[in-house]
Amino acid sequence: MFTGIIEHVGRVEALEAALENGAQGNRLRVHAGPLAASLAVSGSIAVNGCCLTIVEIVGEIFAADLSSETLRRTSFAEIKAGTRVNLERSLTAGKEFGGHFVQGHVDGIGRVARWENRREADGTTWWLGVRLPREIARYVAMKGSIAIDGISLTVANLAGDIVEAAIIPFTYANTNLQALRVGDAVNLEADVLAKYVERMLETRRAVTTSALSVERLVQEGF
Repeated sequence: MFTGIIEHVGRVEALEAALENGAQGNRLRVHAGPLAASLAVSGSIAVNGCCLTIVEIVGEIFAADLSSETLRRTSFAEIKAGTRVNLERSLTAGKEFGGHFVQGHVDGIGRVARWENRREADGTTWWLGVRLPREIARYVAMKGSIAIDGISLTVANLAGDIVEAAIIPFTYANTNLQALRVGDAVNLEADVLAKYVERMLETRRAVTTSALSVERLVQEGF
């Protein structure tokens, strides 16, 4: 479990093929800087919002293995050496909860549609617009929360399938957002509360439908 409050911006060292116990996979190596001192093998870390298990630490570089499902669901398939990535350690007891519940289970990939600097009345603010896949768009609501590359952001505007968020100067300076360009892929995780609400409504509809089926009416003598 994470909060969406980025602790450090790391740098991808390599994404390489790896052979582990006879199985072919991919291993991501990330330079974590001073954050590396507090990491441990078998621990969890969110890299651009994706929860990964640390399998190796050498100096300030940690490694994590990526499954084919992870590569399919995330932007890691397009990542290159030198790419800046957002890092957050998993939530611990007593840690300040400043964002929203982020599981690190990426729902899909969005594409940067707008990325511009707007001068607002109270100062300069960046506006980020991301095009959402259809399967994620239904979970997004005005003033709700969404994790974009692991950053907890508030939905400031919805225009069709594009979600917009206002980015304050601190977030711009302390995340990987400053390196984004239009067309870039970003990891998306919708608010988990929306998913549970949808599931409960689906279950309720199924129960209601079965209770009013033709067979049930016949059994009751109608």
